[in-house]
Amino acid sequence: MKLKKLALGLLTAVSALALAACGSSAEKTDSLTAIQEKGKLVVAVSPDYAPFEFRALVDGKDTVVGSDIDLAQAIADELGVELEISTMTFDNVLSSLQTGKADIAISGLSYTEERAKVYDFSESYYTTENAILVAADQADSYKSLEDFSGKSVGVLKGSIEETLAKEQLEGANVVSLPVMGDAITQLKAGQLDAVVLEAPVGEGYVAQNPDLVMSQAALTVAEGDAKVIAMPKDSPELKAAIDKVVVKLVQDGTYKEYISKAAELTGSARSEEHTSELQSPLII
Repeated sequence: MKLKKLALGLLTAVSALALAACGSSAEKTDSLTAIQEKGKLVVAVSPDYAPFEFRALVDGKDTVVGSDIDLAQAIADELGVELEISTMTFDNVLSSLQTGKADIAISGLSYTEERAKVYDFSESYYTTENAILVAADQADSYKSLEDFSGKSVGVLKGSIEETLAKEQLEGANVVSLPVMGDAITQLKAGQLDAVVLEAPVGEGYVAQNPDLVMSQAALTVAEGDAKVIAMPKDSPELKAAIDKVVVKLVQDGTYKEYISKAAELTGSARSEEHTSELQSPLII
């Protein structure tokens, strides 16, 4: 009888330990803790979207700059960690959070309910506007969305503009490309008739290319559509820390200053000639 009681007691103790172990392994460490423990914030960006994020020559050095990069730096400073910019094509920006290659994504991203099922998002920091770029000598031919019927229109693969163009440009051939610089190159070469993109991004390309203009027509954007920062799902502490920075920079006008500063650098912007160049991390 004593042996039975002893065996039962040992079995109960082992079961309790097993349950405790399962409970601890099921607990998910918030992303904020992981970032602070490693001492750096890895941010995924697609650097071909001036003035948000793009490559430019700064003091003779090829550098990833832009208003979103300044925003990322402000967040890293708030967290007390080093900033590492991880560059990639736009359609890989969000997936990098799922694979663990990046901690957050800041790349002119728009909030959608579908994306919110997979990722957490910050408060918005910029209200979305779009533009349609066309060749300057063809501007009079594109005054309404109907004028793009039968035309080839470039968009950034995985972007909100890709969805809007497919929905609103009836009869157009929407061409999705992984790098915005490629779309602009094809527009200038006559391989595309137009390119749909963010308005500030369009302004940057027009400033660099006098043979391009913004069409009078523009796609309709849903009310409240705005730019946000993406992070892994269920990251409440990280979201709270990021929201603190975002709200402050928006309310005091600092983010608008970031955009103005970035616009001044667009003249030294360089396009990505090879996708492989988008893969190297930059420590800032």
